[in-house]
Amino acid sequence: MRNRFWLIAILGTSIFLGEISGCTTSNVRQSSTHLPSGSQARSEIKIGVRGITYVAMKTLADAYRSQVKNVQVSFVPIAQSMAELKGVRDGLLDLSGVSEELKLEDSTLEYLDAAQDALLVATHSSVSAITNLTTENLKAIYSGTLRNWQELGGPDAKIVVLDLPEDDSVKRLLRKHYLGEDLKNSKTAILLREEEDAIAAVQNIPYSIGVFSSARVTSKQLRLNPKSLNGVEATPENVQTGRYLLVRPIGIISSKRSSQAVKGFLQFVRSKQAAAVLRRSGFLPR
Repeated sequence: MRNRFWLIAILGTSIFLGEISGCTTSNVRQSSTHLPSGSQARSEIKIGVRGITYVAMKTLADAYRSQVKNVQVSFVPIAQSMAELKGVRDGLLDLSGVSEELKLEDSTLEYLDAAQDALLVATHSSVSAITNLTTENLKAIYSGTLRNWQELGGPDAKIVVLDLPEDDSVKRLLRKHYLGEDLKNSKTAILLREEEDAIAAVQNIPYSIGVFSSARVTSKQLRLNPKSLNGVEATPENVQTGRYLLVRPIGIISSKRSSQAVKGFLQFVRSKQAAAVLRRSGFLPR
């Protein structure tokens, strides 16, 4: 009974928030795939998703469902960090997507490193003259000590910082590799709730700068101005060799007692076909 209330609480929170990384809860429901009548018995796979993991898991699920017709995949919005683990452990979810590498202490769970997602530091098209930013540039921009693009060789215009919450995986990585944990945020920065909001804002607000998923940019075919960081571009080669640092893992949590349907999906995730699908969608397969 307690587990049932736990799942209802998560779903209720997600519906209240209205969207997960650009996908409303109604859209998440619509993304569930269904079989035509008259087909053989179906198996259902329930996947917990949060932010970028919805994009990755739906990409994989759509490709899998094009081959395996008797499996239904549904997505459950996860509103709280670490709920991904609890959902799988308690049997309320079959799988959960996570955007960080985990070392599981629970012996009943397994972690599959599925892909990498490079994060882009990009600006509005009005800041095209600047192609590279250094660590010191980023610190100055995000702290508010550098306020005009002209100081970096750009237009004479105020810098508009599009920031994300501290517990967002994007902001955590930005702090880890460039900003540092103690840097105070600019008081004039625009704090956005979701990464998807930052993508929309940077396209519409002149002289703005933000950080977001390269996979989202690829899937939406967006035209932005990504910057190299300390002279290193976010190319597949630089990501794979570790030269480009702003990269987050996309992993899948599963139970060691998973059903055959779930095991079949995980086997597909490890396949060359899945790797090709991920690559076309802007992710780098592991």
